[in-house]
Amino acid sequence: MKYPVNEVFETIQGEGVYTGVPAIFVRLQGCPVGCSWCDTKHTWETLTENRVDPDLVIQIDGEIGRWSELDAKELIAQLVAKGFTAKHIVITGGEPCIYDLRPLTQALSEQGYQCQIETSGTFEVLCDPRTWVTVSPKVNMKGGYKVLEPSLVRADEIKHPVAKQMHIDELDQLLEGIDTLGKTICLQPISQKPRATELAMKVCIARNWRLSIQTHKYLNID
Repeated sequence: MKYPVNEVFETIQGEGVYTGVPAIFVRLQGCPVGCSWCDTKHTWETLTENRVDPDLVIQIDGEIGRWSELDAKELIAQLVAKGFTAKHIVITGGEPCIYDLRPLTQALSEQGYQCQIETSGTFEVLCDPRTWVTVSPKVNMKGGYKVLEPSLVRADEIKHPVAKQMHIDELDQLLEGIDTLGKTICLQPISQKPRATELAMKVCIARNWRLSIQTHKYLNID
């Protein structure tokens, strides 16, 4: 199976449980969710005229929406050719779960990589069972998709963006009836605003949840 890859780059994971871990980000093209604050809107559409050769998506900024089709074997060959040393791979988007990620995550896992998927939870998560799944629930977005209960059940980590109390209330409603034992729940202040940070910290302390800071933005790295 081939996947439309927008960009592949090696950096440090900046948020969530794996903060600080060297990571290879594999960003897939395509997303119908429509988050208003999305900082990768160039990944929303998979336009034929933006299709390029694989060399133009590896360690090259994907902001103009270019993409190339790669299967798992071809992607792994590119990682080796570029000399990437990180063993943690973050599959993101776009919305990566619009695709069946089982062939990709299985092949990567068999090559010794630890896979992580970052998803909105609005599509079924199809992946190798060894994959760490991070669901960042996107509620009432323009695309009209609902966060799926099976995606929340599959999640190892639920990382929720927070700006005000209504976002805490939304998360409580989503988690109602979900067994969260063994899951890591993170609150992530939106846009590093002091008010959002204070709220997230207060709730994390009260509920023994985890605060997720977007450290890559403070460090000014990708």
